[in-house]
Amino acid sequence: MVADDDSNITDVCRRYLEREGYSVVTAKDGMEAIELWRSHAPNLIVLDLMMPRKNGWEICNEIRQTEDVPIVMLTARGEEQDRLMGLTMGADDYLTKPFSPRELVLRVKAILRRMRTVQVSPATHSSHTIRYEGLTIDFVKREVEIDGRLIDLTVTEFEMLYLLASHPGQVFSRSQMLSKIWDFSYEGDTTTVTVHIRRLREKIEQNASEPKYIKTVWGIGYKFAGGSS
Repeated sequence: MVADDDSNITDVCRRYLEREGYSVVTAKDGMEAIELWRSHAPNLIVLDLMMPRKNGWEICNEIRQTEDVPIVMLTARGEEQDRLMGLTMGADDYLTKPFSPRELVLRVKAILRRMRTVQVSPATHSSHTIRYEGLTIDFVKREVEIDGRLIDLTVTEFEMLYLLASHPGQVFSRSQMLSKIWDFSYEGDTTTVTVHIRRLREKIEQNASEPKYIKTVWGIGYKFAGGSS
């Protein structure tokens, strides 16, 4: 689903995505976007930040109450505050207007590919399940539990956690994580990694300021604290 109050943008996005074999529905305002999301259950949503009747932040927040469908935010101003807000609300990615439709297609492909297959090697050849001090990551089911309690993660959050946990003790720079998770260059903008790590910690860490699982290696990036069993 592509939601934007500019019909030129929705038409161009629809044409480029349909060329790649995707079925596309479009919405011209926030309320229509919510209605189409409920009726069509899209596999991915491209969502403009500023729309009449309901803005992108409100829509993203409402969707995230019930499901983790990937969301790509569109922002016209390109200000860091807007990007941070969108990512904090649960968006998986963002594009700043004006943007290339080809770049949108690349990002859509990358996100949907992450939903179908993992971009990193599993921790062991015999099991796709990682366990460490109360944390269980089941790659086959794409489920994460803390002390038996199921944790709701987005596609991107799951892939970030699995990347780190499947390489315990290995330090990944933010640029490396962009390359492995997002699968293409972000031209040095690593803000999205920082925000996703913060959201992930809020969900899996008992104390996000003193994380047990995802450790910060200052000046470099992040690592997973322990091994798997």
